[in-house]
Amino acid sequence: MTAAPMRRPRSVLFAPGNRADLIAKLPRRRPDAVVVDLEDAIPGNAEAKAQARPIARDAVRALIAEAPHLAVFLRVNAPHSPYFAEDLAVLTPELAGVVVPKLESAADVQIVTGALQARGLSLPILAGLETGAGVWNALEILKEPAVAWAYFGAEDYTTDLGGRRTVGNQEVLFARSRVALAARLAGVPALDIVVTALNDEPGFRADAEQGRALGYSGKLCIHPAQVELAHDVFGATPAEVARARAVLAAAHAAAQAGHGAFSFEGQMVDEPMLGAARALLAQAPEAADE
Repeated sequence: MTAAPMRRPRSVLFAPGNRADLIAKLPRRRPDAVVVDLEDAIPGNAEAKAQARPIARDAVRALIAEAPHLAVFLRVNAPHSPYFAEDLAVLTPELAGVVVPKLESAADVQIVTGALQARGLSLPILAGLETGAGVWNALEILKEPAVAWAYFGAEDYTTDLGGRRTVGNQEVLFARSRVALAARLAGVPALDIVVTALNDEPGFRADAEQGRALGYSGKLCIHPAQVELAHDVFGATPAEVARARAVLAAAHAAAQAGHGAFSFEGQMVDEPMLGAARALLAQAPEAADE
């Protein structure tokens, strides 16, 4: 049995690839997807990477067997890193996809798809855009057919540019917005930056609200406690679902009466607002089907 296709994840929870104990706990907070990480969570040397791979391989297979409906991804190292080729041996067809960091061009994606095909794999790619070149070429990368989701990595991006991270995120506003826009044009959901402060609920909520306002579908999570917060911010509340339904019902009634724009609860409603209501319900199919 395989996991259902992941449409617009609200949360993607990471665990280090060399920690089987943490990988086994990933489903507990019910994230929309999980990532077993062979890149940043593992020290950047050949010995550490080699030690992590069999642990990640066995833990991923056990996790898929234990939680068959959970979307399980594995993050390999970047395609131009010395670790990429050996990381591919850890992949299995039962994965929901492969996370590939630091993609910088459509050619990079084609290198990855070629390497996957050489191993008989056709896994969809969650594309990491986290360098200056990757952000600049975001649209061509995300329009590659193998790319099904994207994420923006603010920490690596800022390092690549020689900048400094700040609480307000002004230094990444352009890049964060560019990735969200490219994802929209390419028709793939985009996941927002990590929040590295692990015990800062107000900070996480504020950061996630920024991401949602820019158009991101969800958040990369590096601690289990962040999952519920991400669902709060990126999920539709019962009140939002009810209002969206009411707006669409009122639009139907107005159309039958021969009206286009109409008034709802004292507010003029036109097509952009109806589109937002439809999008909200589409992002919360379980709520919409109640």
